[in-house]
Amino acid sequence: MEKIPMTRAGHTALETELKTLKSVERPAIIRAIAEAREHGDLSENAEYHSAREKQSFIEGRIKELEGIIGLAEVIDPKTLSGSIKFGATVTLVDEDTDEEKTWQIVGEQEANIEKGLLNIRSPIARALIGKEEGDSVEVRTPGGEKSYEVLKISYS
Repeated sequence: MEKIPMTRAGHTALETELKTLKSVERPAIIRAIAEAREHGDLSENAEYHSAREKQSFIEGRIKELEGIIGLAEVIDPKTLSGSIKFGATVTLVDEDTDEEKTWQIVGEQEANIEKGLLNIRSPIARALIGKEEGDSVEVRTPGGEKSYEVLKISYS
């Protein structure tokens, strides 16, 4: 199977979520199911059905996280340099509006555009890969064509 690239911070966040699901959420839902069972008839017990549904979600998420963590390739951006690649923190200026934006290119699992973490598979990240400071980049986005100039590339 294909490795899943991610930063150390992204990997740690997934491991933390997995640990919480296993050590806190799973035991809590088991207790909730046991309590609901004590209330009698399970066919009409909404608490029981709700708890079972939540248990199903938790177990599914645990399996998903274990799979992702098992395929993870942790890449330390501090060891990289040069043109834009995974892990780069890139400052761009929109050539139409002169608005500056800074993003770090990360794996799918840790992407969060509000926090400046750009999915490596996004149109902007794909267009940026291999570019150097000073290069212009044309990006086809869902909102139309965008032109950016690469101001700064750093790895931290």
